[in-house]
Amino acid sequence: MEKIKHEKPQIRIRNITKILVFISFVFVFFSVCGAAEAATLYFSPSSGTHEVGTSFTVSVYVSSADQAMNAASGVISFPSDNLEVTSLSKTGSIFTLWVQEPAFSNSAGTVTFEGIVLNPGFTGATGKAITINFRTKVAGVALLNFSSGSALANDGKGTNILASLGNAQFSLGGVAPAAPTVPDATTPSVVSGSLSAPQISSPTHPDPNKWYAQKDAKFTWPVSSDVTGVRLLVGKMPAAIPAVVYAPAISEKEITNVADGIWYFHAQFRNANGWGEISHFRFQIDTQPPESFKIKFIDGNETENPRPTVVFDTTDSLSGVNYYKIKIGEGNFFSVAPEIVKTNPYTLPLQNPGKRNILVQAFDNAENYSVATEEFTIEPLRAPVVTDYPKELQSGEALMVKGESQYPNSQVVIWLQREKNDPKSFTVQSDQDGKFTFTADEKLGDGIYQLWAEVIDVQGAKSLPSEKITIVVAKPVIFRIGTWAIGFLAVVIPLVALIIVLLFILWHGWHKFSLMRKRLRKEVREAESALHKAFDLLKDDIREQIKMLEKTRIKRQLTEEEEKVVKQLKGDLDDAEEFIRKEIEDIEKEMK
Repeated sequence: MEKIKHEKPQIRIRNITKILVFISFVFVFFSVCGAAEAATLYFSPSSGTHEVGTSFTVSVYVSSADQAMNAASGVISFPSDNLEVTSLSKTGSIFTLWVQEPAFSNSAGTVTFEGIVLNPGFTGATGKAITINFRTKVAGVALLNFSSGSALANDGKGTNILASLGNAQFSLGGVAPAAPTVPDATTPSVVSGSLSAPQISSPTHPDPNKWYAQKDAKFTWPVSSDVTGVRLLVGKMPAAIPAVVYAPAISEKEITNVADGIWYFHAQFRNANGWGEISHFRFQIDTQPPESFKIKFIDGNETENPRPTVVFDTTDSLSGVNYYKIKIGEGNFFSVAPEIVKTNPYTLPLQNPGKRNILVQAFDNAENYSVATEEFTIEPLRAPVVTDYPKELQSGEALMVKGESQYPNSQVVIWLQREKNDPKSFTVQSDQDGKFTFTADEKLGDGIYQLWAEVIDVQGAKSLPSEKITIVVAKPVIFRIGTWAIGFLAVVIPLVALIIVLLFILWHGWHKFSLMRKRLRKEVREAESALHKAFDLLKDDIREQIKMLEKTRIKRQLTEEEEKVVKQLKGDLDDAEEFIRKEIEDIEKEMK
Protein backbone atom coordinates (compact mmCIF):
# COMPACT_ATOMS: atom_id res chain seq x y z
CA MET A 1 0.00 0.00 0.00
CA GLU A 2 1.35 3.35 -1.04
CA LYS A 3 0.87 6.37 1.22
CA ILE A 4 2.08 9.93 1.33
CA LYS A 5 5.13 10.17 3.53
CA HIS A 6 5.68 12.96 6.03
CA GLU A 7 8.68 14.15 7.92
CA LYS A 8 8.97 13.56 11.68
CA PRO A 9 8.27 17.23 12.51
CA GLN A 10 5.08 16.95 10.55
CA ILE A 11 4.11 13.84 12.56
CA ARG A 12 4.69 15.70 15.80
CA ILE A 13 2.61 18.62 14.51
CA ARG A 14 -0.15 16.20 13.57
CA ASN A 15 -0.19 14.70 17.06
CA ILE A 16 -0.27 18.13 18.65
CA THR A 17 -3.06 19.10 16.28
CA LYS A 18 -5.15 16.10 17.32
CA ILE A 19 -4.70 16.98 20.97
CA LEU A 20 -5.72 20.58 20.28
CA VAL A 21 -8.76 19.36 18.38
CA PHE A 22 -9.80 17.14 21.26
CA ILE A 23 -9.37 19.94 23.80
CA SER A 24 -10.85 22.74 21.68
CA PHE A 25 -13.99 21.00 20.48
CA VAL A 26 -15.98 19.41 23.26
CA PHE A 27 -18.58 17.10 21.79
CA VAL A 28 -19.21 15.12 24.93
CA PHE A 29 -22.81 16.19 25.22
CA PHE A 30 -23.89 16.09 21.62
CA SER A 31 -27.52 15.53 20.65
CA VAL A 32 -29.53 15.39 17.47
CA CYS A 33 -32.06 18.07 16.63
CA GLY A 34 -34.11 18.94 13.59
CA ALA A 35 -31.51 21.21 11.96
CA ALA A 36 -31.54 21.79 8.23
CA GLU A 37 -29.68 18.98 6.47
CA ALA A 38 -28.16 21.11 3.75
CA ALA A 39 -24.50 20.05 3.42
CA THR A 40 -23.14 18.30 0.32
CA LEU A 41 -19.79 16.72 -0.58
CA TYR A 42 -19.00 16.83 -4.30
CA PHE A 43 -16.20 16.69 -6.90
CA SER A 44 -15.00 19.40 -9.25
CA PRO A 45 -14.66 18.83 -12.07
CA SER A 46 -17.17 16.01 -12.11
CA SER A 47 -16.41 14.82 -15.66
CA GLY A 48 -13.79 15.02 -18.41
CA THR A 49 -11.68 13.12 -20.93
CA HIS A 50 -8.00 12.26 -20.41
CA GLU A 51 -5.45 10.33 -22.42
CA VAL A 52 -3.75 7.28 -20.99
CA GLY A 53 -0.53 8.19 -19.18
CA THR A 54 -1.52 11.78 -18.48
CA SER A 55 -2.26 13.38 -15.11
CA PHE A 56 -5.22 15.45 -13.97
CA THR A 57 -6.55 16.88 -10.70
CA VAL A 58 -9.92 16.62 -9.00
CA SER A 59 -10.87 18.75 -6.00
CA VAL A 60 -13.26 17.72 -3.23
CA TYR A 61 -15.64 20.46 -2.11
CA VAL A 62 -18.18 20.85 0.67
CA SER A 63 -21.30 22.96 0.30
CA SER A 64 -23.18 24.18 3.40
CA ALA A 65 -25.08 27.28 2.40
CA ASP A 66 -27.81 27.10 5.07
CA GLN A 67 -25.88 26.33 8.24
CA ALA A 68 -22.35 26.78 9.55
CA MET A 69 -20.27 23.60 9.39
CA ASN A 70 -17.13 22.93 11.43
CA ALA A 71 -16.12 19.36 10.48
CA ALA A 72 -16.33 17.01 7.52
CA SER A 73 -14.98 13.61 6.60
CA GLY A 74 -15.14 11.27 3.64
CA VAL A 75 -13.98 8.01 2.14
CA ILE A 76 -13.58 8.28 -1.65
CA SER A 77 -13.50 5.24 -3.90
CA PHE A 78 -11.80 5.19 -7.33
CA PRO A 79 -11.05 2.37 -9.82
CA SER A 80 -7.46 1.35 -9.06
CA ASP A 81 -7.27 -0.52 -12.38
CA ASN A 82 -7.74 2.71 -14.35
CA LEU A 83 -6.33 5.37 -12.04
CA GLU A 84 -3.65 5.86 -9.44
CA VAL A 85 -3.18 8.72 -6.98
CA THR A 86 0.17 10.44 -7.22
CA SER A 87 -0.32 13.01 -4.43
CA LEU A 88 -2.81 14.84 -2.24
CA SER A 89 -2.83 18.57 -1.61
CA LYS A 90 -4.31 20.60 1.25
CA THR A 91 -3.55 23.92 -0.45
CA GLY A 92 -6.57 26.24 -0.29
CA SER A 93 -8.45 23.91 2.07
CA ILE A 94 -11.01 25.40 4.43
CA PHE A 95 -9.85 22.96 7.12
CA THR A 96 -7.28 24.34 9.53
CA LEU A 97 -7.04 21.27 11.75
CA TRP A 98 -6.99 17.63 10.73
CA VAL A 99 -8.39 14.83 12.86
CA GLN A 100 -7.06 12.44 10.24
CA GLU A 101 -4.51 13.59 7.68
CA PRO A 102 -5.54 13.04 4.06
CA ALA A 103 -4.29 9.62 2.94
CA PHE A 104 -4.69 7.31 -0.04
CA SER A 105 -4.26 3.66 -0.94
CA ASN A 106 -3.81 2.77 -4.62
CA SER A 107 -4.16 -0.93 -3.87
CA ALA A 108 -7.54 -0.46 -2.14
CA GLY A 109 -8.60 2.41 -4.41
CA THR A 110 -9.50 4.77 -1.54
CA VAL A 111 -8.78 8.32 -0.38
CA THR A 112 -9.66 9.39 3.17
CA PHE A 113 -9.76 12.74 4.91
CA GLU A 114 -11.22 14.26 8.08
CA GLY A 115 -10.80 17.96 8.88
CA ILE A 116 -12.12 20.69 11.18
CA VAL A 117 -12.94 24.35 10.59
CA LEU A 118 -12.48 26.53 13.66
CA ASN A 119 -15.29 28.67 15.04
CA PRO A 120 -17.45 30.19 13.53
CA GLY A 121 -17.22 27.35 11.01
CA PHE A 122 -17.79 27.42 7.26
CA THR A 123 -20.87 28.63 5.42
CA GLY A 124 -20.87 28.61 1.63
CA ALA A 125 -21.18 26.55 -1.52
CA THR A 126 -17.52 26.01 -2.54
CA GLY A 127 -15.46 25.06 0.46
CA LYS A 128 -12.44 23.13 -0.76
CA ALA A 129 -11.45 20.11 1.32
CA ILE A 130 -8.54 18.52 -0.59
CA THR A 131 -7.15 18.19 -4.11
CA ILE A 132 -6.37 14.76 -5.58
CA ASN A 133 -3.74 14.32 -8.30
CA PHE A 134 -4.52 11.31 -10.53
CA ARG A 135 -2.55 9.59 -13.32
CA THR A 136 -4.39 7.51 -15.91
CA LYS A 137 -3.25 3.90 -16.30
CA VAL A 138 -5.49 2.20 -18.88
CA ALA A 139 -8.35 3.23 -21.11
CA GLY A 140 -11.88 3.00 -19.77
CA VAL A 141 -14.40 4.86 -17.65
CA ALA A 142 -13.34 5.97 -14.17
CA LEU A 143 -16.05 6.57 -11.57
CA LEU A 144 -15.32 8.53 -8.40
CA ASN A 145 -17.80 8.36 -5.50
CA PHE A 146 -18.04 8.64 -1.74
CA SER A 147 -18.47 5.32 0.02
CA SER A 148 -19.21 7.31 3.21
CA GLY A 149 -19.08 10.85 4.48
CA SER A 150 -20.24 13.29 7.13
CA ALA A 151 -20.60 17.03 7.70
CA LEU A 152 -21.08 18.29 11.25
CA ALA A 153 -22.89 21.50 12.12
CA ASN A 154 -21.18 24.17 14.19
CA ASP A 155 -23.76 23.80 16.98
CA GLY A 156 -21.62 22.11 19.63
CA LYS A 157 -23.72 18.97 19.33
CA GLY A 158 -22.08 17.11 16.48
CA THR A 159 -25.23 17.17 14.33
CA ASN A 160 -24.66 15.52 10.98
CA ILE A 161 -26.18 17.84 8.35
CA LEU A 162 -24.91 15.98 5.30
CA ALA A 163 -27.74 15.71 2.77
CA SER A 164 -26.08 14.23 -0.32
CA LEU A 165 -22.85 12.85 -1.77
CA GLY A 166 -21.74 13.68 -5.29
CA ASN A 167 -19.84 11.60 -7.85
CA ALA A 168 -17.69 12.10 -10.94
CA GLN A 169 -16.99 10.16 -14.14
CA PHE A 170 -14.05 10.50 -16.51
CA SER A 171 -13.39 9.06 -19.94
CA LEU A 172 -9.86 7.63 -20.21
CA GLY A 173 -8.27 7.08 -23.59
CA GLY A 174 -11.29 8.35 -25.59
CA VAL A 175 -13.92 6.02 -24.11
CA ALA A 176 -17.24 7.84 -23.55
CA PRO A 177 -18.54 7.68 -19.97
CA ALA A 178 -21.74 5.84 -19.22
CA ALA A 179 -24.76 7.49 -17.64
CA PRO A 180 -23.97 8.45 -14.05
CA THR A 181 -25.30 6.21 -11.30
CA VAL A 182 -25.54 6.81 -7.60
CA PRO A 183 -23.98 3.95 -5.65
CA ASP A 184 -25.53 2.55 -2.51
CA ALA A 185 -23.98 3.62 0.75
CA THR A 186 -21.76 0.90 2.12
CA THR A 187 -19.83 0.42 5.30
CA PRO A 188 -16.12 1.12 4.72
CA SER A 189 -13.87 -1.80 5.40
CA VAL A 190 -11.04 -0.67 7.65
CA VAL A 191 -9.57 2.80 7.78
CA SER A 192 -6.52 1.61 9.63
CA GLY A 193 -5.63 -1.03 12.17
CA SER A 194 -7.33 -4.38 12.66
CA LEU A 195 -9.87 -3.67 15.42
CA SER A 196 -13.31 -5.20 14.91
CA ALA A 197 -16.38 -2.98 14.88
CA PRO A 198 -18.04 -2.21 18.25
CA GLN A 199 -21.01 -4.40 19.15
CA ILE A 200 -23.65 -1.70 19.63
CA SER A 201 -26.90 -2.36 21.46
CA SER A 202 -29.61 -0.03 22.72
CA PRO A 203 -31.84 -0.52 25.78
CA THR A 204 -34.15 2.24 24.53
CA HIS A 205 -34.28 1.33 20.82
CA PRO A 206 -33.23 -2.35 20.74
CA ASP A 207 -34.64 -3.38 17.35
CA PRO A 208 -33.30 -1.44 14.32
CA ASN A 209 -36.37 -2.46 12.30
CA LYS A 210 -38.92 -1.14 14.78
CA TRP A 211 -40.17 2.35 15.49
CA TYR A 212 -40.12 3.90 18.94
CA ALA A 213 -41.91 6.92 20.41
CA GLN A 214 -38.86 7.67 22.55
CA LYS A 215 -36.88 10.83 21.81
CA ASP A 216 -34.06 10.00 24.25
CA ALA A 217 -31.78 7.23 23.02
CA LYS A 218 -29.09 5.27 24.83
CA PHE A 219 -26.42 3.07 23.24
CA THR A 220 -23.96 0.69 24.88
CA TRP A 221 -21.04 -1.42 23.68
CA PRO A 222 -18.40 -3.54 25.41
CA VAL A 223 -14.87 -2.12 25.46
CA SER A 224 -11.84 -4.42 25.59
CA SER A 225 -8.73 -3.57 27.58
CA ASP A 226 -6.59 -2.72 24.53
CA VAL A 227 -9.00 -0.03 23.28
CA THR A 228 -7.63 3.45 23.98
CA GLY A 229 -10.33 5.57 22.39
CA VAL A 230 -13.67 5.60 20.63
CA ARG A 231 -15.24 8.07 18.28
CA LEU A 232 -18.95 8.47 17.71
CA LEU A 233 -21.37 10.10 15.33
CA VAL A 234 -25.14 10.33 14.92
CA GLY A 235 -26.66 11.28 11.61
CA LYS A 236 -28.92 10.40 8.71
CA MET A 237 -26.25 8.71 6.57
CA PRO A 238 -26.30 4.89 6.79
CA ALA A 239 -22.50 4.73 6.57
CA ALA A 240 -20.42 7.60 7.88
CA ILE A 241 -17.09 8.07 9.63
CA PRO A 242 -17.47 9.00 13.31
CA ALA A 243 -15.98 12.36 14.26
CA VAL A 244 -16.37 12.92 18.03
CA VAL A 245 -13.45 11.31 19.88
CA TYR A 246 -13.53 10.05 23.48
CA ALA A 247 -10.22 9.11 25.09
CA PRO A 248 -10.21 7.08 27.21
CA ALA A 249 -12.94 5.09 25.53
CA ILE A 250 -16.47 5.24 26.94
CA SER A 251 -18.85 2.27 26.86
CA GLU A 252 -22.20 4.04 26.55
CA LYS A 253 -23.76 7.21 25.22
CA GLU A 254 -27.10 8.91 25.82
CA ILE A 255 -28.60 11.31 23.29
CA THR A 256 -31.54 13.49 24.30
CA ASN A 257 -34.35 15.09 22.33
CA VAL A 258 -33.65 13.32 19.05
CA ALA A 259 -35.85 14.49 16.19
CA ASP A 260 -38.25 12.10 14.48
CA GLY A 261 -36.86 10.06 11.61
CA ILE A 262 -34.44 7.28 10.72
CA TRP A 263 -31.06 7.78 12.36
CA TYR A 264 -27.75 5.98 12.48
CA PHE A 265 -25.38 5.74 15.39
CA HIS A 266 -21.78 5.16 14.29
CA ALA A 267 -18.95 3.98 16.54
CA GLN A 268 -15.28 3.12 15.93
CA PHE A 269 -12.56 1.83 18.28
CA ARG A 270 -8.89 2.85 18.41
CA ASN A 271 -5.97 0.93 19.84
CA ALA A 272 -2.19 1.15 19.53
CA ASN A 273 -2.40 0.19 15.85
CA GLY A 274 -4.92 2.88 14.96
CA TRP A 275 -8.62 3.02 14.17
CA GLY A 276 -10.60 -0.15 13.51
CA GLU A 277 -13.79 -1.01 11.68
CA ILE A 278 -16.90 1.15 11.97
CA SER A 279 -20.19 -0.12 13.38
CA HIS A 280 -23.47 1.42 12.19
CA PHE A 281 -26.64 1.04 14.30
CA ARG A 282 -29.97 2.23 12.92
CA PHE A 283 -32.69 3.53 15.22
CA GLN A 284 -36.10 4.89 14.23
CA ILE A 285 -38.09 7.52 16.12
CA ASP A 286 -41.68 8.57 15.59
CA THR A 287 -43.38 10.61 18.31
CA GLN A 288 -46.20 12.05 16.22
CA PRO A 289 -49.59 10.31 15.97
CA PRO A 290 -51.28 9.54 12.65
CA GLU A 291 -53.14 12.33 10.90
CA SER A 292 -56.52 13.37 12.33
CA PHE A 293 -59.48 11.66 10.70
CA LYS A 294 -63.27 11.47 10.85
CA ILE A 295 -65.78 8.63 10.96
CA LYS A 296 -68.53 8.66 8.33
CA PHE A 297 -71.58 6.38 8.25
CA ILE A 298 -72.56 5.33 4.73
CA ASP A 299 -76.28 5.08 5.58
CA GLY A 300 -76.25 8.13 7.84
CA ASN A 301 -75.91 8.34 11.58
CA GLU A 302 -79.50 7.15 12.06
CA THR A 303 -80.41 3.88 10.38
CA GLU A 304 -82.44 0.70 10.83
CA ASN A 305 -79.52 -1.34 9.50
CA PRO A 306 -78.20 -3.26 12.52
CA ARG A 307 -74.79 -3.65 10.82
CA PRO A 308 -73.98 -0.13 9.61
CA THR A 309 -71.00 0.47 7.35
CA VAL A 310 -68.49 3.16 8.23
CA VAL A 311 -65.57 4.82 6.49
CA PHE A 312 -62.51 5.94 8.41
CA ASP A 313 -58.94 6.05 7.22
CA THR A 314 -55.82 8.02 7.98
CA THR A 315 -52.13 8.09 7.18
CA ASP A 316 -48.90 8.35 9.10
CA SER A 317 -46.13 9.98 7.10
CA LEU A 318 -43.26 8.44 9.04
CA SER A 319 -43.75 4.96 10.47
CA GLY A 320 -47.13 4.24 8.85
CA VAL A 321 -50.47 3.09 10.26
CA ASN A 322 -50.17 -0.30 11.93
CA TYR A 323 -53.72 -1.08 13.11
CA TYR A 324 -57.00 0.37 14.35
CA LYS A 325 -58.82 -0.26 17.62
CA ILE A 326 -62.60 0.18 17.79
CA LYS A 327 -64.87 0.53 20.80
CA ILE A 328 -68.66 0.68 20.42
CA GLY A 329 -70.73 1.90 23.35
CA GLU A 330 -69.76 0.16 26.58
CA GLY A 331 -68.24 -2.80 24.75
CA ASN A 332 -64.60 -3.83 24.71
CA PHE A 333 -61.97 -2.66 22.22
CA PHE A 334 -61.26 -4.87 19.21
CA SER A 335 -58.54 -4.51 16.57
CA VAL A 336 -58.88 -4.08 12.81
CA ALA A 337 -56.08 -4.30 10.24
CA PRO A 338 -55.55 -1.16 8.12
CA GLU A 339 -55.82 -3.21 4.91
CA ILE A 340 -59.46 -4.01 5.70
CA VAL A 341 -60.26 -0.36 6.24
CA LYS A 342 -58.51 0.75 3.04
CA THR A 343 -60.01 -1.80 0.65
CA ASN A 344 -63.67 -1.61 1.73
CA PRO A 345 -65.95 0.38 4.02
CA TYR A 346 -65.86 -1.40 7.34
CA THR A 347 -69.06 -3.11 8.49
CA LEU A 348 -69.68 -2.93 12.22
CA PRO A 349 -70.73 -6.00 14.20
CA LEU A 350 -74.44 -6.57 14.82
CA GLN A 351 -75.87 -3.75 16.96
CA ASN A 352 -78.92 -3.62 19.20
CA PRO A 353 -81.35 -0.72 18.83
CA GLY A 354 -80.41 2.49 20.59
CA LYS A 355 -78.02 5.44 20.58
CA ARG A 356 -74.33 4.91 21.26
CA ASN A 357 -70.86 6.23 20.46
CA ILE A 358 -68.16 4.67 18.32
CA LEU A 359 -64.52 5.39 19.16
CA VAL A 360 -61.71 4.59 16.72
CA GLN A 361 -58.01 4.73 17.60
CA ALA A 362 -55.45 4.71 14.76
CA PHE A 363 -52.04 3.37 15.91
CA ASP A 364 -48.81 3.84 14.00
CA ASN A 365 -45.83 1.49 14.19
CA ALA A 366 -44.44 3.39 17.19
CA GLU A 367 -47.73 2.96 19.12
CA ASN A 368 -48.67 6.64 18.80
CA TYR A 369 -52.37 6.98 18.15
CA SER A 370 -55.01 9.50 17.16
CA VAL A 371 -58.68 9.24 18.09
CA ALA A 372 -61.96 9.89 16.32
CA THR A 373 -65.45 9.55 17.79
CA GLU A 374 -68.95 9.69 16.36
CA GLU A 375 -72.47 9.12 17.64
CA PHE A 376 -74.94 6.92 15.80
CA THR A 377 -78.42 5.52 16.37
CA ILE A 378 -79.84 2.15 15.36
CA GLU A 379 -83.57 2.69 14.91
CA PRO A 380 -85.63 -0.20 16.35
CA LEU A 381 -88.22 -2.17 14.42
CA ARG A 382 -91.85 -1.83 15.48
CA ALA A 383 -92.51 -4.06 18.45
CA PRO A 384 -94.83 -7.07 18.00
CA VAL A 385 -98.24 -7.15 19.71
CA VAL A 386 -99.48 -10.06 21.85
CA THR A 387 -103.17 -10.35 20.95
CA ASP A 388 -104.37 -13.57 22.62
CA TYR A 389 -103.20 -14.91 25.97
CA PRO A 390 -104.74 -16.32 29.20
CA LYS A 391 -104.68 -14.03 32.22
CA GLU A 392 -105.06 -17.06 34.50
CA LEU A 393 -103.93 -20.59 33.90
CA GLN A 394 -104.51 -23.72 35.94
CA SER A 395 -101.58 -25.93 36.79
CA GLY A 396 -101.11 -28.56 34.16
CA GLU A 397 -102.66 -26.51 31.35
CA ALA A 398 -100.53 -25.69 28.30
CA LEU A 399 -99.67 -22.03 27.73
CA MET A 400 -100.58 -20.72 24.28
CA VAL A 401 -99.97 -17.15 23.18
CA LYS A 402 -100.80 -15.53 19.85
CA GLY A 403 -99.69 -12.25 18.36
CA GLU A 404 -98.71 -10.39 15.21
CA SER A 405 -95.88 -8.23 13.88
CA GLN A 406 -95.47 -5.98 10.88
CA TYR A 407 -92.59 -8.06 9.53
CA PRO A 408 -93.60 -11.25 7.67
CA ASN A 409 -91.41 -14.34 7.92
CA SER A 410 -89.40 -12.89 10.77
CA GLN A 411 -88.19 -14.36 14.03
CA VAL A 412 -90.18 -13.59 17.15
CA VAL A 413 -88.44 -14.05 20.48
CA ILE A 414 -90.83 -14.80 23.36
CA TRP A 415 -89.53 -13.97 26.84
CA LEU A 416 -91.12 -15.69 29.86
CA GLN A 417 -90.16 -14.78 33.42
CA ARG A 418 -91.47 -16.35 36.65
CA GLU A 419 -91.49 -13.78 39.44
CA LYS A 420 -87.84 -12.92 40.25
CA ASN A 421 -86.25 -15.78 38.30
CA ASP A 422 -84.15 -15.14 35.19
CA PRO A 423 -86.29 -14.87 32.04
CA LYS A 424 -86.21 -17.67 29.48
CA SER A 425 -86.37 -17.07 25.73
CA PHE A 426 -88.19 -19.06 23.04
CA THR A 427 -88.07 -18.37 19.30
CA VAL A 428 -90.94 -18.81 16.87
CA GLN A 429 -91.39 -17.85 13.22
CA SER A 430 -94.06 -15.46 11.99
CA ASP A 431 -96.00 -16.39 8.86
CA GLN A 432 -96.35 -14.40 5.65
CA ASP A 433 -98.92 -12.17 7.34
CA GLY A 434 -96.67 -11.52 10.32
CA LYS A 435 -98.78 -13.62 12.73
CA PHE A 436 -97.19 -15.98 15.22
CA THR A 437 -98.22 -18.56 17.84
CA PHE A 438 -96.23 -19.68 20.86
CA THR A 439 -96.99 -22.86 22.82
CA ALA A 440 -94.90 -23.65 25.87
CA ASP A 441 -93.22 -27.05 25.70
CA GLU A 442 -93.24 -27.51 29.47
CA LYS A 443 -96.09 -27.14 31.93
CA LEU A 444 -95.74 -24.08 34.08
CA GLY A 445 -95.48 -24.29 37.84
CA ASP A 446 -97.60 -22.18 40.13
CA GLY A 447 -96.67 -18.54 40.23
CA ILE A 448 -97.00 -15.17 38.56
CA TYR A 449 -95.42 -14.92 35.11
CA GLN A 450 -94.59 -12.00 32.85
CA LEU A 451 -94.40 -12.44 29.07
CA TRP A 452 -93.17 -10.11 26.33
CA ALA A 453 -91.95 -10.42 22.73
CA GLU A 454 -89.33 -9.00 20.35
CA VAL A 455 -89.05 -9.31 16.58
CA ILE A 456 -85.86 -9.84 14.50
CA ASP A 457 -85.96 -9.38 10.72
CA VAL A 458 -83.85 -11.12 8.08
CA GLN A 459 -81.07 -8.49 8.41
CA GLY A 460 -80.79 -9.06 12.14
CA ALA A 461 -82.49 -5.78 13.07
CA LYS A 462 -84.36 -5.94 16.38
CA SER A 463 -87.41 -4.27 17.81
CA LEU A 464 -87.88 -2.92 21.27
CA PRO A 465 -89.71 -5.25 23.70
CA SER A 466 -93.50 -5.36 23.52
CA GLU A 467 -95.67 -4.50 26.49
CA LYS A 468 -95.37 -7.04 29.28
CA ILE A 469 -98.43 -9.16 30.07
CA THR A 470 -99.09 -10.96 33.36
CA ILE A 471 -100.26 -14.58 33.63
CA VAL A 472 -101.20 -16.22 36.95
CA VAL A 473 -100.72 -19.98 37.14
CA ALA A 474 -102.52 -21.74 40.06
CA LYS A 475 -104.23 -25.09 40.96
CA PRO A 476 -108.09 -25.50 40.91
CA VAL A 477 -110.03 -24.29 44.03
CA ILE A 478 -110.74 -27.75 45.41
CA PHE A 479 -107.07 -28.65 45.16
CA ARG A 480 -106.15 -25.35 46.71
CA ILE A 481 -108.53 -26.05 49.71
CA GLY A 482 -107.12 -29.53 50.07
CA THR A 483 -103.66 -28.19 49.90
CA TRP A 484 -104.57 -25.57 52.50
CA ALA A 485 -106.05 -28.21 54.79
CA ILE A 486 -103.03 -30.41 54.43
CA GLY A 487 -100.82 -27.50 55.20
CA PHE A 488 -102.96 -26.54 58.19
CA LEU A 489 -103.02 -30.06 59.61
CA ALA A 490 -99.33 -30.37 58.97
CA VAL A 491 -98.90 -27.51 61.42
CA VAL A 492 -101.67 -28.30 63.96
CA ILE A 493 -101.02 -32.03 64.48
CA PRO A 494 -97.38 -31.59 65.48
CA LEU A 495 -98.42 -28.73 67.77
CA VAL A 496 -101.09 -30.85 69.56
CA ALA A 497 -98.67 -33.72 69.90
CA LEU A 498 -96.14 -31.38 71.42
CA ILE A 499 -98.68 -30.12 73.97
CA ILE A 500 -99.62 -33.69 74.95
CA VAL A 501 -96.00 -34.57 75.41
CA LEU A 502 -95.44 -31.50 77.58
CA LEU A 503 -98.51 -32.32 79.72
CA PHE A 504 -97.31 -35.89 80.15
CA ILE A 505 -93.90 -34.64 81.21
CA LEU A 506 -95.48 -32.28 83.75
CA TRP A 507 -97.74 -35.00 85.15
CA HIS A 508 -94.92 -37.47 85.34
CA GLY A 509 -92.75 -34.91 87.13
CA TRP A 510 -95.47 -34.05 89.62
CA HIS A 511 -96.12 -37.73 90.29
CA LYS A 512 -92.45 -38.34 90.92
CA PHE A 513 -92.31 -35.32 93.18
CA SER A 514 -95.34 -36.53 95.21
CA LEU A 515 -93.80 -39.94 95.74
CA MET A 516 -90.56 -38.36 96.80
CA ARG A 517 -92.44 -36.09 99.22
CA LYS A 518 -94.23 -39.05 100.81
CA ARG A 519 -90.98 -40.89 101.24
CA LEU A 520 -89.41 -37.80 102.72
CA ARG A 521 -92.29 -37.41 105.16
CA LYS A 522 -91.91 -40.97 106.31
CA GLU A 523 -88.18 -40.54 106.73
CA VAL A 524 -88.70 -37.33 108.70
CA ARG A 525 -91.16 -39.05 111.06
CA GLU A 526 -88.78 -41.91 111.59
CA ALA A 527 -85.96 -39.45 112.21
CA GLU A 528 -88.18 -37.51 114.62
CA SER A 529 -89.06 -40.64 116.56
CA ALA A 530 -85.44 -41.71 116.74
CA LEU A 531 -84.44 -38.23 117.84
CA HIS A 532 -87.07 -38.25 120.59
CA LYS A 533 -85.84 -41.58 121.85
CA ALA A 534 -82.20 -40.49 121.75
CA PHE A 535 -83.01 -37.22 123.48
CA ASP A 536 -85.08 -38.96 126.12
CA LEU A 537 -82.16 -41.26 126.89
CA LEU A 538 -79.81 -38.32 127.05
CA LYS A 539 -82.24 -36.40 129.22
CA ASP A 540 -82.58 -39.34 131.62
CA ASP A 541 -78.81 -39.63 131.92
CA ILE A 542 -78.41 -35.93 132.63
CA ARG A 543 -81.15 -36.04 135.25
CA GLU A 544 -79.48 -38.98 136.94
CA GLN A 545 -76.29 -36.97 137.13
CA ILE A 546 -78.16 -34.01 138.58
CA LYS A 547 -79.84 -36.28 141.17
CA MET A 548 -76.49 -37.70 142.20
CA LEU A 549 -75.11 -34.22 142.73
CA GLU A 550 -78.18 -33.24 144.73
CA LYS A 551 -77.81 -36.32 146.98
CA THR A 552 -74.20 -35.35 147.51
CA ARG A 553 -75.34 -31.89 148.55
CA ILE A 554 -77.33 -33.52 151.38
CA LYS A 555 -74.26 -35.26 152.68
CA ARG A 556 -71.93 -32.38 152.19
CA GLN A 557 -71.79 -28.96 150.77
CA LEU A 558 -71.05 -28.94 147.06
CA THR A 559 -68.08 -27.13 145.84
CA GLU A 560 -68.47 -24.04 143.80
CA GLU A 561 -67.54 -25.93 140.65
CA GLU A 562 -70.07 -28.68 141.31
CA GLU A 563 -72.77 -26.04 141.83
CA LYS A 564 -71.94 -24.54 138.48
CA VAL A 565 -72.13 -27.95 136.78
CA VAL A 566 -75.57 -28.65 138.24
CA LYS A 567 -76.84 -25.29 137.20
CA GLN A 568 -75.28 -25.60 133.70
CA LEU A 569 -76.72 -29.08 133.11
CA LYS A 570 -80.23 -27.96 133.97
CA GLY A 571 -80.02 -24.92 131.69
CA ASP A 572 -78.54 -26.88 128.76
CA LEU A 573 -81.16 -29.59 129.10
CA ASP A 574 -83.99 -27.07 128.89
CA ASP A 575 -82.42 -25.25 125.94
CA ALA A 576 -81.82 -28.46 123.97
CA GLU A 577 -85.34 -29.65 124.54
CA GLU A 578 -86.76 -26.32 123.35
CA PHE A 579 -84.49 -26.25 120.21
CA ILE A 580 -85.33 -29.81 119.16
CA ARG A 581 -89.01 -29.17 119.60
CA LYS A 582 -88.90 -26.07 117.45
CA GLU A 583 -86.92 -27.68 114.60
CA ILE A 584 -89.26 -30.67 114.47
CA GLU A 585 -92.23 -28.32 114.24
CA ASP A 586 -90.58 -26.47 111.29
CA ILE A 587 -89.94 -29.72 109.40
CA GLU A 588 -93.52 -30.82 109.89
CA LYS A 589 -94.77 -27.49 108.52
CA GLU A 590 -92.61 -27.85 105.37
CA MET A 591 -93.77 -31.41 104.74
CA LYS A 592 -97.49 -30.55 104.81
